[in-house]
Amino acid sequence: MAEPRTGTQQPDQQRSGQQRSGQQRSGQQRSGEQRSGARGSVDPARLAALDVLKAVRVDQAYTNLVLPAVLRHHGLTGRDAAFVTELASGTIRRRGTYDAILAACVDRPLSKVEAKVLDALRLGTHQLLSMRVPTHAAISTTVDLVRAKVSSGAAGFANAVLRRVAEQELAEWIGRVAPDPRVAPVRFASIAYSHPQWVVEELRNAVGWNELHDLLAADNEPPRVTLVARPGRATREELPGEPTPWSPYGVVLEGGDPGAVPAVAEGRAGVQDEGSQLVAMALAAAPVEGEDRTWLDLCAGPGGKAALLAALAGRRGARLVAGERQPHRARLVTRALEGADGVLGVVAADGTAPPWRSGSFDRILVDAPCTGLGALRRRPEARWRRKADDLLALVLLQRALVGSALELVRPGGVVLYATCSPVLAETEGVVTSVLQTHPEATLEDATTLLPGVPNCAGPTPGTVQLWPHRHGTDAMFMALFRRS
Repeated sequence: MAEPRTGTQQPDQQRSGQQRSGQQRSGQQRSGEQRSGARGSVDPARLAALDVLKAVRVDQAYTNLVLPAVLRHHGLTGRDAAFVTELASGTIRRRGTYDAILAACVDRPLSKVEAKVLDALRLGTHQLLSMRVPTHAAISTTVDLVRAKVSSGAAGFANAVLRRVAEQELAEWIGRVAPDPRVAPVRFASIAYSHPQWVVEELRNAVGWNELHDLLAADNEPPRVTLVARPGRATREELPGEPTPWSPYGVVLEGGDPGAVPAVAEGRAGVQDEGSQLVAMALAAAPVEGEDRTWLDLCAGPGGKAALLAALAGRRGARLVAGERQPHRARLVTRALEGADGVLGVVAADGTAPPWRSGSFDRILVDAPCTGLGALRRRPEARWRRKADDLLALVLLQRALVGSALELVRPGGVVLYATCSPVLAETEGVVTSVLQTHPEATLEDATTLLPGVPNCAGPTPGTVQLWPHRHGTDAMFMALFRRS
């Protein structure tokens, strides 16, 4: 086991706090950082960020889904919208670190602090320790926010707490509130990189000590917006941005609203992580014996992979059936597939009790429900919402879905099992169980399907594991089964 990093080797975001110290107090401000109006007014950008935190906490909303609605409600665009996005998403990502710091600055347990006040304190702490916001602006705007949303007394409390937070940089705070990494390396990583301890342990088991800190740091980086040109309907050349390194259909958007790109607005292109694009490409590239006419996406919601699969199928005369258990998600799939040529239909159906006959399909994708711990950049709230107790039920569901797919695929056809999780129980464990309980299934070498992608071998020989810190993608896992 490699020695974990020491407290002097902090993540990039922590080191940046030391670099920004002079900038923070220089009075230089980005858009959205200035207070609006006289003392006592509330900055719309910070109010919008507080609304996002409330929606995530109270309504179990997803940050990336609720943000556009909140921005529209407050009429924020451009740099103000970017400021809100970083403030809300960054605060949620680093909540574990900030709570440890705040706990050292208050005179009561954090559980006794009113939820709205705690949300505002987290926002203020993120501005003080991880953004280029001057100290006075971060504190005064947060205090105004608490005064407007709670009370003057709560505002005084927030002012005192944030002044204590501002006394040290992020790296200094972590050195104070986190244990010695040589004595308690998991606990140190949990606080320093803001991941629950059980998540740190699962990721350590999957990637090892040597790369653990790099992976955790990558989880805290704001994700790039990646677009996909759906073959036959759009070309990569008409999309703005830098081409993705491994998918011939993707670009990394340089900035702005992806919905303003004409091809995206018309449904000919979409927003899709390069890792998800590679999943669809891998299934399409797998050789099959005999005819190749009918494909199935067994767990298709919300429809991104299905849209790319349909485009790939249509170009070779095949057709895709998309199945999705939840009717509202099936409607999202239908919307994503509008205008695509290679579509047979969308069916609201339970993948563990499918309505199709045995041997009906030549290729099947099982993009199974999972913990989502491979997409923590994109879904920052998932690390706080998921529990270790969720794992067993998800693994049982994953095994059942692959079993259904092996029944639905014809002999000689292929099933690609994919999860957006590197957790070994959901990757290696599922593969081992499937091979033990389904003698008709053989495991093929999926790494040959993505020959240009380096260093992507999964935990079981022949499987694929992508990583945020290695590949800049979500941590997608792939295993290819063939029914013999």
